[in-house]
Amino acid sequence: MVLFILIVLATFGFMEFMAWFMHKYVMHGLMWYFHIDHHQPKKDYTFQRNDVFFIIFAAPAIILILLGMNNWMTDVRFAIGIGITLYGIAYFLVHDVLIHRRFKWFEKWNNPYLRAIRRAHQAHHSHRGRFDGECFGMLIAPWKYFREAKSPRHS
Repeated sequence: MVLFILIVLATFGFMEFMAWFMHKYVMHGLMWYFHIDHHQPKKDYTFQRNDVFFIIFAAPAIILILLGMNNWMTDVRFAIGIGITLYGIAYFLVHDVLIHRRFKWFEKWNNPYLRAIRRAHQAHHSHRGRFDGECFGMLIAPWKYFREAKSPRHS
């Protein structure tokens, strides 16, 4: 059980690196066609082409969970699939709900960590093009945004 939890947590942590890598080099690279409407959105959208990435990133988790279901407590594939899934849930809640407010679930929050990652993401979106950019991760932001979030004027 301890090994299972450690694998899930390690996978969750590794997914932050994968999200950064995929965002910087795939979403702003080869698959920009799907990601562009996230940086240049239309006002009247429900879904964006960018939403296809939820399916792309969920597929490995689903496959690993299905392959490891028979011996879920001892099968590494199952633990990795759960770690990926938990990161996907965190990504959805942070990115779509808290940052972009595509769903109005948590309107009143005032937390320095959440303010910092929201500010970092705003800095990322200040670049509307494909090649200029910063802050490609989701749950880890540069220290300058944490310092800003702790200052009294940003409360």
